[in-house]
Amino acid sequence: MNVPADNCPIYNPPLEPYVSVIHRDEDLLVLDKPSGLLSVPARHPALKDSLASRVQEDYPNAQMINRLDKDTSGLVLMSLNRMAHARIAAQFEARTVQKLYTAVVWGNIAEDQGSIDLPLSIDPENKPRHRVDMVGGKAAQTNWHVVERLGERTRVKLLPLTGRTHQLRVHMKAIGHVILGDEFYADGEALNAASRLLLHAETLTFCHPDGNDVTFTAPCPF
Repeated sequence: MNVPADNCPIYNPPLEPYVSVIHRDEDLLVLDKPSGLLSVPARHPALKDSLASRVQEDYPNAQMINRLDKDTSGLVLMSLNRMAHARIAAQFEARTVQKLYTAVVWGNIAEDQGSIDLPLSIDPENKPRHRVDMVGGKAAQTNWHVVERLGERTRVKLLPLTGRTHQLRVHMKAIGHVILGDEFYADGEALNAASRLLLHAETLTFCHPDGNDVTFTAPCPF
């Protein structure tokens, strides 16, 4: 996030739609977060607006289960009671939730599919950026496959097996195909090729607190 000289972050989250609810029941809300909106409030007073705070205007007891980066769009879950929160959060912790993302990356990927297994850590000199760290990094794995080749760019599906901060963004950069519009990891043509980060959390599959396996999808907006 850009920060001007007075240390007040530039933050202009989208207002339409204010909140997009894909599904609601007695246990949880399934939401489609737009790019540019924080999942939860940040410490700076200028960063109070978030998906969580908006939802809590109507559902005061709602609690965030999973989060997305500000610039990533797509599916976010919020619980409506403690039991639901515990059961779904435990699945994220155990890595049994299947998460599928769509991204458009720079360059023409030659292979049809692949796996990335590179440990990650925060870059201490460039926070909040992260980096591949073969010595002190935490394990991170991502599977990917090509959906469409578009000349100098490629549409891909990304399946993260772990949930590290900026994992998909750093992993795609590490294999030479940075995600378009990524203000942290792209530059030049790749940065200017899109007005937003072209990364979208499209599908979540998990066990609902009622015991049934469920899949929710938020259609990719790009």
